[in-house]
Amino acid sequence: MAPAAVLLAVVAVRALLVAPFSIPSGSMEPTLEVGDRILVTRATAPDGLRRGDVVVFDAARAFGLATTGHGVVASIGEALGTLVGHGPETDYVKRVIGLPGDHVRCCDAADRVVVNDEPVDEPYVYPGDRPSDHPFDVVVPAGSFWVLGDHRSASADSRAHLGDPGGGMVPGEDIIGQVWMRYWPLGRAGRLASGPQPSSASPRNGQ
Repeated sequence: MAPAAVLLAVVAVRALLVAPFSIPSGSMEPTLEVGDRILVTRATAPDGLRRGDVVVFDAARAFGLATTGHGVVASIGEALGTLVGHGPETDYVKRVIGLPGDHVRCCDAADRVVVNDEPVDEPYVYPGDRPSDHPFDVVVPAGSFWVLGDHRSASADSRAHLGDPGGGMVPGEDIIGQVWMRYWPLGRAGRLASGPQPSSASPRNGQ
């Protein structure tokens, strides 16, 4: 396949309503395990996301990841990988904890994440992990999201970039899509449910 055709195919896949991705790390365990294959849908626009949704996003800007230039062969290899679900190394999968305008902090006296003064029940967190070993207290700016991995002790997420430009917030335009379902392995295939909402389901303040 010619380089131009490969790159065109990648653009087409990224533009589809549903695109495949492969899970490369354990940062979302136990919800998603290494090697799981997922389908990501663009049907939910960033302003339609809810707290608890799992998303794939390009972390290059939000997390200050280096994006050096590649040679033609490397670029084609990366493009072919995208077609079968192996996206660029800057594609991350995390759970949305804070929406635009939310006040998110951790942890309260009962060792819970608190959103808009309401504690969040997080049954998806990796067994034995605290909600966060690193305290945080942030207000999510308009158009951005605060994201965490379910395996809190093994996830480089918004918390790891508090001191960076942007404060670890993920711009909505960098979100590729919401994780819709796992299609591999077959024994665990099925739709991926969103996590619980804060009890008050407080409205966004930033929109």
